[in-house]
Amino acid sequence: MKRSNGSKIFRRYLLGIFSIVMVSLTLMSFLFLGIETNHWKNEQTDALSSYTNVIAGNVSNLMHNYHDSTLTNTIPVYILANNLHTMSSANNCDIFICDLNGKVILCKEMTNGDFQKKNHCETHSQYVIPKSIIKEAEKGKYSDITLLGSVYSVNQLVVGTPIKSGSNTVGIVFASKSVAATIYTYLVNIARIVLFSAVIVLFAVMIISYLMAYRLSRPLRQMSYATKRFAEGDFSYKIPEKGNDELTDLAKSLNKMASSLSVLEGSRRSFVANVSHELKTPMTTIGGFIDGILDGTIPKEREAYYLNIVADEVKRLSRLVTGMLNMSKLEAGEMQINAKEFDLSQSIIKTILNFETKITSKSIEILGLDSLESFNVSADEDMLMQVIYNLIDNAIKFTPNNGYIAFKLFTANNKAYFSIRNSGDGISSEELEKVFERFYKIDKSRSFDVKGAGLGLYIVQNIITLHGGEIKATSEEGKFTDFSFWIPIKQ
Repeated sequence: MKRSNGSKIFRRYLLGIFSIVMVSLTLMSFLFLGIETNHWKNEQTDALSSYTNVIAGNVSNLMHNYHDSTLTNTIPVYILANNLHTMSSANNCDIFICDLNGKVILCKEMTNGDFQKKNHCETHSQYVIPKSIIKEAEKGKYSDITLLGSVYSVNQLVVGTPIKSGSNTVGIVFASKSVAATIYTYLVNIARIVLFSAVIVLFAVMIISYLMAYRLSRPLRQMSYATKRFAEGDFSYKIPEKGNDELTDLAKSLNKMASSLSVLEGSRRSFVANVSHELKTPMTTIGGFIDGILDGTIPKEREAYYLNIVADEVKRLSRLVTGMLNMSKLEAGEMQINAKEFDLSQSIIKTILNFETKITSKSIEILGLDSLESFNVSADEDMLMQVIYNLIDNAIKFTPNNGYIAFKLFTANNKAYFSIRNSGDGISSEELEKVFERFYKIDKSRSFDVKGAGLGLYIVQNIITLHGGEIKATSEEGKFTDFSFWIPIKQ
């Protein structure tokens, strides 16, 4: 079995699943990293806030104990500087104190020897905190990712807490931590976890998707193979019908279509054979008799007899061609109703009279004509006469000698009902379902008549349907066959 088309669908489906999974994992990763970044910021902000609160509290206590409101006493300054150094080193951050003008007055460097010699910190003495930030910090709590004006060259997470002396703010404690240095390590660890999880999920999803894609594309490959076989005229292949989903329903529909096409193909071949036979026989007869008349083989006194036979064969050919043309028009939707009012019962009686010779020759008893209800219908008279002609013709063909044909015609619920029943061998239930199919001929009909091509009842059904009515056939083997139809009285 060729799998090119199925493989393409399989690859597309698998690629689609892979793309969806990758996009989903990417979006999930960015979302997760965004949430974790925000979590990191809150966590670090809380930690720095706790440091600045401790320092601000210690400064306030020392100022109260030493009665110093300017932070100039040597002992408190040294103690605070040592406290800043210890806390900064332990937590890998920079903690310092500035006055309300933004100038750093206490930092961790005040405890080393260089500061004692130079009496200033080369790093923090350069810091000048913007007044806007000082004002924000004075209000209570300040936190932001910022360069702190122009103090830093890279973004820092900065927290500021005011130092209170009584009800007055005398300074600000700032704690800062490098964003890039700390969050990078944090996010790398998170990314590793996410990547490891994503690889496992992707691997599992791809295996499941592969199996699903293969399972879904397999029936499509089978259907593709089947349709190619059907296109080549081989309707024997059947698509496996497993499961209870849309693809199974499609497989059932294709199998049903193949069965119908197989029957239609058989009917078509039979039709071609029948039509070829139907055309060949009368044409041979016509040609032979015409040649016999022309070359004098047929005597003059017998020419009229044989010309009548030729005329019958020509009419037979005409009926066959007319039937094929009518079938083509019906299937193309070109046959239109030319409705007019006429007495249906009178038309039925006139049609029956056309078969008087055949009826008499087979001694068929006609029943029900005297009880036909007389009324007008609005319909296409020519079409309905064709329907009645075909039904009577079939009834006469299948009625044995000394049999009967019974007619019924009546109205009910604004509908005209007509039925014709004939005695005879009847039709089996299997064949009864097929009598209205085009090209179908009951096998037993060949022993009675070989002049049909299986189009009469097909055309009859289409004409009745065209009039908005319905026709059906019932039969009991060995007893009778009944064809009945109804049409609206008014079109």
